[in-house]
Amino acid sequence: QVQLVESGGRLVQAGGSLRLSCAASGRTSRMFRMGWFRQAPGKGREFVTQIAWSGGRTIYADSVKGRFTISRDNIDNTVYLQMNSLQVEDTAIYYCSADVGGGWGYWGQGTQVTVSS
Repeated sequence: QVQLVESGGRLVQAGGSLRLSCAASGRTSRMFRMGWFRQAPGKGREFVTQIAWSGGRTIYADSVKGRFTISRDNIDNTVYLQMNSLQVEDTAIYYCSADVGGGWGYWGQGTQVTVSS
């Protein structure tokens, strides 16, 4: 079992920046990758970015490339999402997820990010 707790979401103005954190606990040694997803009002959950726990290879959705950066701290078992140049369209609940093999099997409770114009 892996437990995930997100933090850092809040109201921010368009063009601003925000950093989200996701602290993992439990059987973190089995994590293969961690990622961020988001769900905007009335829409489905969408992939934002992911990072390999070993090696740090990253993948980003086209919509956030050049604006968002994912990073990890293997010692503290924490993954971060630095979000710059935020847009109103980035408003969503952001979820952290972990893959211990077989897909995104573990999810946090989500943190709300609201970008105002």
